[in-house]
Amino acid sequence: MSMRENNSKEDAVVEEKPLGTVDVEEIAKKFDVESRYRNLTGKIGLMVAWIAVAMSVFHLITAGLIPMVTSKHRAIHLAFGLVLIFLMYPARKKSDQSKPTIFDYLLAILGAVGAGYLAVMFDSIAQRGMSSTTMDLAMGLLTMVIILEAARRSIGKELPILSLIFLAYAYLGPYLPGPLAHRGYSIKTLIEQMYLGSEGIFGIALGVSASYIFLFILFGAFLNGTGMSAFFTNGSMALAGHKPGGPAKVAILASGSLGMINGSAVANVATTGVFTIPLMHSVGYRKSFASGVEAVASTGGQIMPPIMGTAAFIMAEFLGIPYSEVVIAAIIPAALYYVALWFMVHYEAMKSGLRGIPKDQLPDFKKLFVQRAHLLLPIFLLMYMLFDGYTPVYAAFYSIISTYVISFLRKDTRMDLKTLFQTLESGAKGAIGIVAATAVVGYIVGVVSLTGIGLQLANMILVASNGILFLTLFMTMVACIILGMGLPTSACYIVGATVAAPALTQLGIEPITAHMFVLYFACLSAITPPVALAAYAGAGISGSNPSKVGWIAFRLGITGFLVPFIFVYSPGLLLQNPNYLVVGWAIITAMVGVFALGTSVVGFWRDNLNMVERILLFAAAILMIKSGIKTDAAGIAILALVLFLQLKRLKGSASFAKNASEDTTRAT
Repeated sequence: MSMRENNSKEDAVVEEKPLGTVDVEEIAKKFDVESRYRNLTGKIGLMVAWIAVAMSVFHLITAGLIPMVTSKHRAIHLAFGLVLIFLMYPARKKSDQSKPTIFDYLLAILGAVGAGYLAVMFDSIAQRGMSSTTMDLAMGLLTMVIILEAARRSIGKELPILSLIFLAYAYLGPYLPGPLAHRGYSIKTLIEQMYLGSEGIFGIALGVSASYIFLFILFGAFLNGTGMSAFFTNGSMALAGHKPGGPAKVAILASGSLGMINGSAVANVATTGVFTIPLMHSVGYRKSFASGVEAVASTGGQIMPPIMGTAAFIMAEFLGIPYSEVVIAAIIPAALYYVALWFMVHYEAMKSGLRGIPKDQLPDFKKLFVQRAHLLLPIFLLMYMLFDGYTPVYAAFYSIISTYVISFLRKDTRMDLKTLFQTLESGAKGAIGIVAATAVVGYIVGVVSLTGIGLQLANMILVASNGILFLTLFMTMVACIILGMGLPTSACYIVGATVAAPALTQLGIEPITAHMFVLYFACLSAITPPVALAAYAGAGISGSNPSKVGWIAFRLGITGFLVPFIFVYSPGLLLQNPNYLVVGWAIITAMVGVFALGTSVVGFWRDNLNMVERILLFAAAILMIKSGIKTDAAGIAILALVLFLQLKRLKGSASFAKNASEDTTRAT
């Protein structure tokens, strides 16, 4: 079979813009709101660059040298973020893209004043027992409005609208029907809760952004500055490029590695996809399939330890547990996600007769390792410090410093002053969307804390599901996917954890299991139609039909939709069971289960699978991913049956081919 025979009609159409020549920035801006900022030049660009560098330097100093009072630190963090947002992000698509307007400068100043006021006056406010004055309330109202506009510009309108709905709920409580009714809160009380309180704008969400998330985004910028991203990509090519369907496996390795650092599935598709999607297509993968693989691989980076798109730090803060516990719990589910995707691209290649790239056309891994292996040292230092009990703040700080120092070990990775300046600038600019998201999500957290709506929503889910665990899980899944559509990973998780997780914990599910369940579905909204933004970004690169790519990505990511249900029923997959034999067996059977799932989805094992065999393999996958002696035995039996049917059919085909050949010879 020719490598191209399996391609669909969409691949036969000659495009005006060939694959591989797309504008990455254009794709990112189309599907990722955070990328829609102005490309400022000249004096204005230099001014914004210096503000961004100052923001990065401020966070490095307060992280490792001169600690600051938490509330003041968060206020200054927000002030920097607001100033950069209004200078960089236009109010509308039709606004001036070349430079900020007078209105933008005014909003930037007001944002700095509103957030800076709390930093300057915090001691005075604390001395009066957090009681508010007219000036406090005026500054609070100003800051709340400014944050909503900043969030609308930098991350889209969805989260600000959701926040306004929650604020309206808090104010209109007496007029609401049934269980949603409450006594209601005045505008003064809401401003005090959001601006002066510890559970509003300046609560846990913004606190994690100011302390952890910013530093890890900056760490990622430093790794990119030394060429680490190229090392990941070229290393993946060297390791997997020659295997059947090698470029797809390269996409899995590269996108998974980089995706866990940058915290945005869409941004990761836009950066790595421009390389991996054309490469997959060049060896025979359909463009739509290649785009789906990239979308699923990039989305998985958000659940991949150790960084998990910064969600791990937020979860640890929410649960009040060490960061290492979150990472350990996330290892096996993430491995199942990627192993299943690996099987799918492998058997798709076997089914279509696709081969890898010849080894002589690939990078030399030994040479690459010698040239760039020293760049791995900061990552090892980071992991050592995190698991040795150091706080993530100190671990990130020393990892950043070590990255800069280690870059000087080789000339081609050395960071000169220009590169250092650009790295500090890009780190700050990459974090400002998160600043806005975590600030505005504070409205939701603050209202939930003030009104108890979280418990009310949890009770409503429990009543609707009649307390049946599976139905509760399903309804929570739907809620998380809807709430997470179009939002950054951190905001997705915070909203889901605040609104949906209580329903699970009320049924006796361990908090870490409930929060991991919420995180998965908040992230998977990126590949869930109809708002599958990561898939649509991949379609934009390949020129494929976005809807088709969305459904392919949904199918390839099916493991991600099943595994959270399984680890709720089998907590051993989160390594929560102290019995190592039980956990070990659960992991082995789960791996076999995702193998069965992958073959079922693709429709190929030893030979093409008919519909009955695919259904049987899907059933075997569910049985084996869910740990238990009876389910495992049933799953193994079904696997054996399908294998027997496959081998019997292959033997019959070989016998038929042999007889046909003999008949032809005799006839000749």
